Amino acid sequence: MNAVRDEAMLFNCGADELVGVLSRPEGEAGPLGVLVIVGGPQYRVGSHRQFVLLARSLASHGMGCMRFDYRGMGDSAGDVCSFESVNDDVRAAVDAFFRQVPELRRVVLWGLCDGASAACFYAPTDARVCGLILLNPWVRTAQGEAQTYLKHYYLQRLLSRAFWLKLLRGGVRLGQSLAGLSAAMKRARGGASQTQPSAGGTLPERMLADLQRAAKPALIVLSGRDYVAREFEQVCQNHPGWQRFLAANVVQHLPEVDHTFSNARQREEVASLSLNWCETLGGQI
Repeated sequence: MNAVRDEAMLFNCGADELVGVLSRPEGEAGPLGVLVIVGGPQYRVGSHRQFVLLARSLASHGMGCMRFDYRGMGDSAGDVCSFESVNDDVRAAVDAFFRQVPELRRVVLWGLCDGASAACFYAPTDARVCGLILLNPWVRTAQGEAQTYLKHYYLQRLLSRAFWLKLLRGGVRLGQSLAGLSAAMKRARGGASQTQPSAGGTLPERMLADLQRAAKPALIVLSGRDYVAREFEQVCQNHPGWQRFLAANVVQHLPEVDHTFSNARQREEVASLSLNWCETLGGQI
């Protein structure tokens, strides 16, 4: 293993200054690097310091890894952008990564939750991207969310002995619960009150279209204890295009893992999966 050095970076996205951190091995880095795309209301450290630990782990094996804050997040300037509007931020980060590591030839985008979704949108726009690591991709629609909760929340509650005991003891607000169930069933059927998809289709349809345009290999990591991952699986089960995408790539299921990989063993497992998969790309660089 290599000694690792962390380097703070400042770079511009338009008129705004962004902040990043590069973890790199002492001496020369390899030709493949990993760029972490931050998801949700987070910044470059990640939940439970996952992005810090991932970057240093990859660097210790000779692979440079950069993480950064979008505009308006963490220590970066500018207005906050949606994950569907950060292509300029990602491009600025990739440019800065390549300037900082001259030996770099290709980059893998690594994203969790809506960071994975943002990676899908960026991938077809940049030939330097040679692969994607997508963890619990965010494919949320009102209908998909309702179907997921009906299948994985309400059904499990009905099958739970603890629920029935609580109901018999008067600990359940039955009227409120039935109203919630009824609303979920209406949304799951595609009720009229739902937001209409944009001209390009629903979120999962647009993500798939960009993945197909990009035609890059992908590793998909799905947590077993996570409704976001369950919703993604449900989308794939109902869509032939997503089924073909999964069949053509590598999918790893981690049964006992939550959405943010909250214990050390889980984070180490993800780092190991990421490293091993990236090493399989070596022949393509």
